[in-house]
Formats: sequence, C-alpha cells, structure tokens
Amino acid sequence: MGSAVGFDIGILGIEAIHYYVHDLDRSRRFYTEKLDFVEVGKSGDQLEREGRQRALVFEAGRCRVVCSTPAGTGGRAHRYLEKHPDGVGSIVLRVNDADHAFSVLERLGATPVQDVQTFEDPGGRLKTFVIVTPFGDTTFRFVQREGNFTLYPGFEPHPRPSAGGNVFGFTEFDHVTSNFETMAPALLWLEHVLGFERFWGVEFHTDDVSERPRDAGSGLRSVVMWHPSSGVKFANNEPVRPNFKASQINLFHEAHRGDGVQHVALATSDIVSAVRGLRSRGVEFMPTPPAYYDALPARLRRLGVDSIAEAESDLRSLEILVDGDGPGRYLLQIFLRDSAGLYGSPEAGPFFYEIIERRGDRGFGAGNFRALFESIERDQSSGAERGGEREQSGEREQSGGREQSGEREQSGGREKTREDAR
Repeated sequence: MGSAVGFDIGILGIEAIHYYVHDLDRSRRFYTEKLDFVEVGKSGDQLEREGRQRALVFEAGRCRVVCSTPAGTGGRAHRYLEKHPDGVGSIVLRVNDADHAFSVLERLGATPVQDVQTFEDPGGRLKTFVIVTPFGDTTFRFVQREGNFTLYPGFEPHPRPSAGGNVFGFTEFDHVTSNFETMAPALLWLEHVLGFERFWGVEFHTDDVSERPRDAGSGLRSVVMWHPSSGVKFANNEPVRPNFKASQINLFHEAHRGDGVQHVALATSDIVSAVRGLRSRGVEFMPTPPAYYDALPARLRRLGVDSIAEAESDLRSLEILVDGDGPGRYLLQIFLRDSAGLYGSPEAGPFFYEIIERRGDRGFGAGNFRALFESIERDQSSGAERGGEREQSGEREQSGGREQSGEREQSGGREKTREDAR
C-alpha cells in the first residue's frame, strides 16, 4: 500500500446512504411521516427481478437515503440481512472524475468490486464503481454525474415526488460515525487509501467521572478523519479497557453482529424548530437530565461561549444539547433513539440519527458528556424495557447508541481538533 499524500481522488461530498431493511413500508412511514423526507423514486422491475431487491429513495435537502429490502434470496440486500440487522450497507460518495478516482484508489491499495461502469439515459450520464472497506460489510460507492442522470441505474423517479416536504430544513449529512472492535485498520485505510487526514480525537472512560467502583464503567476511543477539500468527515470509535466487553461500542458490535455504521448526523439550520416539529410527530429522542440545563450557563462561560441565540427554556423543554469552543462558536445537537428501541425489535438494528446545527463550532460536542452519561446510567440501572419494547433494556440501549458517536462518550474526554493542532 502506498501513501495518499499528494493525491486527491476528487471527492465532492456524501451523496447518499444505502440502508438495508427488513420492512420497507416501515421505512417509508419513518422517512416521510416522521422526518418529512420526500419520496422521489423506486426500484424498477428489472432491478427487482435481477437485483432481487425492492427499493425506495428519499430526499431532504442534499440528504438522500436509499432503502432496500430483499425480493427473494441471493441479492445484496438478502446477503447483508442474513448477517446483520437493518443497517447501512453502502455509502455513496460523489467524485469529480470516476476514472481518476478509480485509478488512484487502485494504485493506493483499494479493492474494487468491479471496473468503472458507465450508464446513460436521456438526462445525462453516470459513471460508478464500488470498493470494499474495513467498515464491516459496508461498501463505498463512487459516482460521477454528467447532466441530470436519473437517480441510479435500475431506479425510476416518481413523476411527481410523493409525500414529505423537508419542513425541518435538513441540508446535508454532517458526518458518519462507525464503531469498530479495533479502529486502527480503518484509520490507516482512510489515510493511506482515501487520502483523509486526522481532524479530531478523544479518549474517555466513565470511571473518570463516575463514583462507582473501579471497572464498573466503560469507555471509548474516538478519532474523526476528514477529507479537507470536501469537508467529508468520518468519526470512528473503539472500546477501551477496563471492562471492554461492557463498552457500548462493543455492545453495538454484538447487536449489529460486526463492525459498521452507528449513526449519521443530519444538519439543519434551525434545530429548535426541527426538534419541536419532530417531537410533535412522535419522534423519540435520547433523554437529557434537567440538571444539565441548570448547569448550562456556567458551563458555556467556561467554554468561552459568551452568548447563544436560542432561549434556554426552549433547549430545556426540547432537551437539545449545547457545546462550544469560544465566542460565537457553538453547536446544538440531539440524538434519536436507535431503531431497535423505536420499533421494539433487535432486527431493526442499533442504527440511529443525530440532528445537529453548527454555529461556528466544527467539533463534536465533547462538553456534553456528563448529561449523556447520566442519561445512559439511568436507563441502564432502571432495568426497564423502555415501554415494554426491549429485551435486556440496558444492552440494546447501550448497543444502539448510548455512546452516540463518541459524541456521547466522546464528550468530556480529552479532545483535540485539527484546527487546535495547527
């Protein structure tokens, strides 16, 4: 394997995530009725027949989600779901030049699934190829678009987009977070094959802030890698000792039955309005203890955040989290419950979404650790099954996302961004 230093494969951004699900109708209801995504297309007869999968495409701003379910056996969706619960099977990245990206990636040690393929329709042309990754069974698809090619090969756009209207103002995928038993191979691959650079990192253990007996807690190590020219960011987590097996990262690994994508962050320009609207539609979020908001003004002063535009009463009532790193630089974030918790089924998987609004802060919410930790501890110690929907309440809540990215247990540890290091 060579080095990606000096090479740029021309990434433009994250175009889509491809999500494999057992229940496509349930996904349609979630994206259109809950998140207000627009349903823009579906799989055609040939794709369903030859690819053995049925699929729907949802969009909000520049966020596109493709949901596929098996149509018989032997297809990619079937093979993925034979091994895993619902989860992200592919991340789609836009590139300037697919042939150039393929050539550079192969030279640097990437493993393509096939050569560059070219498709044309009356609207334009699409070039694409897929590579395998160290992200479990999640592949990366690269696409180059010329003109207005219709969605993806084998897909049919709806003549008129149905349902949804992006009333919550989602704009783009802010970042993708994955969990690993050991993340060093993924970090090296991102650096030396894809040309990413280290952006941010933290290491944290609950024993650092808990009064419980030693070895009763759990922890993680997290590193964010980014592609400077496009701003694409991948956050990567692994468990740390002591009590490695009880780490929520390890429990994700067990629930997902392997490494994989833990969550995706949806950016919005008005999180207060978005969360208020989402809650009115019955969307469930991770709880935040009231004491978090009692201490918030003093904590923001320590962070150097002189003021925020949002009313404290709104943040408290909606349970939105705040972090910052200086005057006028802060972010607001909140995490949905994982899919297994939302639907009361382990096969729905430990994946979840984050909603984030950035107001000058490019970090990952490290200062929000204590509130989240207390919330997790409360869920774990209660022994409840979260409304009768969970088996072993602590385990699935832990696995899906109580660390939520290192944005959950990242917060409060030792962090450093690329900007700080300069």
